[in-house]
Amino acid sequence: MSAAETDIAAEVSASIKRWQKRRGSMVMMLHAIQERSGYVPREYALELARQTGNPLARIYEVLTFYNYFKLKSPGKVVVSVCTGTACHLKGASELVASFSESLKIAEGETDEAGDFHLQSVRCVGCCGLAPAVVINGKTYGKLKTTQVSGIVARWREKLAEEEEHPEKKGAPVHV
Repeated sequence: MSAAETDIAAEVSASIKRWQKRRGSMVMMLHAIQERSGYVPREYALELARQTGNPLARIYEVLTFYNYFKLKSPGKVVVSVCTGTACHLKGASELVASFSESLKIAEGETDEAGDFHLQSVRCVGCCGLAPAVVINGKTYGKLKTTQVSGIVARWREKLAEEEEHPEKKGAPVHV
């Protein structure tokens, strides 16, 4: 077994040990795996099937049933536009269109560089801030389409800074 395979086996094993005796454990194991890199790589799904004795088809059944799980890397910056009722009524679809235009990708896509991923989500729990967008955990409320290009520009700057100065990775973005 290679070092990478050993790491995968250890990470999967840790998530199994944490969740195996609980109801809904497959979903929780997959959540734990996805937290690692923002998606569930095929190698991890294969290892989870091997260690739990579940057929790989069962693992993919769960992965494809729930919209939350990603099978491809979502990009370094994930833009989540809330499309819940309050946000929908206050212009979420216009925000999706504006982010799509600014990022040059459609909803549900990741740009070619792997920098940005644009997605619609059902609700982010900030109805009082509608319309709301969450970008890598930072919430933007009462957002207007006129603000989108500035927000995207700031995130592009942050990515460039992190590439130039890796020690700044994870620093807060002020927009």
